Amino acid sequence: MNDSSKPINPHELDDAELVDLTRNGKTRAYDELVRRHSRKLHAMLYQMIGSEADAYDIAQESFLKAYNSLHYFNGKSTFYTWLYSIAANQARNFLRRRKRENSYSIDNDEHGDALEKDVRLADTSITSDPARQAYISDLKAKLGKALGSLSEKHREVVTLFDIQGMSYAEIAAILHISEGTLRSRLHYAHKQLQGMLSDEVS
Repeated sequence: MNDSSKPINPHELDDAELVDLTRNGKTRAYDELVRRHSRKLHAMLYQMIGSEADAYDIAQESFLKAYNSLHYFNGKSTFYTWLYSIAANQARNFLRRRKRENSYSIDNDEHGDALEKDVRLADTSITSDPARQAYISDLKAKLGKALGSLSEKHREVVTLFDIQGMSYAEIAAILHISEGTLRSRLHYAHKQLQGMLSDEVS
């Protein structure tokens, strides 16, 4: 049996190869792209909008939109950068709709309340000390509240850089901004967070 007759294993291919196969009608290839990126994409969206269910829905919408728009993907960026750009735009549209729908509310802090319950950072089960675990849980709640108080554009750069661990270049490509603008937004966001959390992290 020669190599050309061997069945294709999507798990062994990189994203670019999976995109090419998807364009050629191999839907299993796109299934692998979804499996590969869904968890991280969902986490990013959750941090941006503060709702598990809505983050799941927007993630699914983003994967579908990306699938239907693959003919526009030119390969100048990585697939996941392109996908995250689509998802970030979907999240912004969702937040704008939610803001309009909740404009009648005098004190709408839904995002901060949601994030206060669960901030997805590093593993917080790093200690068996109940007092330490309680401290970490409390700190996560305060950080979630602080993140929820940031503006949309500042929350998204903190999410991508500090929580998702993306590079300046990747984030700039996702958000369609210059690295200088990104650094400026991060500096401002970090300064805001530092001010809000200074008592808790000192």
